[in-house]
Amino acid sequence: MDSLSDIAVFVQVVDSGSFTAAAERLARSKSVISKYVTRLEDRLGARLLNRTTRRLSLTEVGRLFYDRSQRGLQELADAESEVARLQGAPRGTLRLNTPMSFGILHIAPALPGFLGRYPDLSVDMNLDDRKVDLVEEGFDLAVRISELRDSSLVARRLAPCRHVVCAAPDYLARHGRPRIPADLRGHNIITYRYQKSANEWRFFARNGEQVSVPVSGTLQMNNSVALREALLCGIGIARIPTFVVGSDIQAGKLQAVLSDYGTLEVPIYLVFPQRHHPSPKVRAFVDFMAERITGMPYWDNQNAGSAKNARRGCAE
Repeated sequence: MDSLSDIAVFVQVVDSGSFTAAAERLARSKSVISKYVTRLEDRLGARLLNRTTRRLSLTEVGRLFYDRSQRGLQELADAESEVARLQGAPRGTLRLNTPMSFGILHIAPALPGFLGRYPDLSVDMNLDDRKVDLVEEGFDLAVRISELRDSSLVARRLAPCRHVVCAAPDYLARHGRPRIPADLRGHNIITYRYQKSANEWRFFARNGEQVSVPVSGTLQMNNSVALREALLCGIGIARIPTFVVGSDIQAGKLQAVLSDYGTLEVPIYLVFPQRHHPSPKVRAFVDFMAERITGMPYWDNQNAGSAKNARRGCAE
């Protein structure tokens, strides 16, 4: 068993890129991690890693041993998943990565119901707007709000992420309501930094014509929840997902503008690494969220009119 533990720690050191990072991920001290690897090298009678004060690299035999060990550990994980699948009860810890705003607004509120349904499960949720490497960083599952380009991931589409152009009623009362996309040039635009088209918005007219408008303003943000607060304060106009502001539009706190034009739309996916058999905990979460968010998502049920002409645009 010590041998298997040593191998698992060695693989984690290589995947993490350093003893320090591996120690943080495994919740052990750096000295303990080093002892595991040294013990493995002594047992094999071969140096697996070249260590310097600045970098870590695999030796030739270390590369061979790492490749075989990584495959072997994955086979063991798949074997455990298959046993758990046959037992039928999701258990263990689900490591989940999700974009910050969507995670706060729609994943976190769903977790009490999920954990209540599966009492043998726990969830470790990481909120991060960057696109993490699920395998390298040890996540079981992630939410992606974008077109997918990674064919190594299995994806389950949950819903469309529609965007709406909107502002607070008092802002529109002071500055006027834009009637056509070109009118946005005269307005203070709050932009979301992570959109590829943040400074040039594309619109689709009912006749199929596409219009692109350069936009600018005094405020740029990297979080949609914070952007919503700026909208409610009447700072300007923004293009923002309806999953953030749908309830505000329904309540009249924000008003949609340019509703005759479609704008940005991207899919919301649950993604997980390609394996022969998804673990029961992954399958349980995917099925649970698919029940909760299906077809027309609940945040759009009362807001379909402001987003019904939306079309797929550039990925966030």
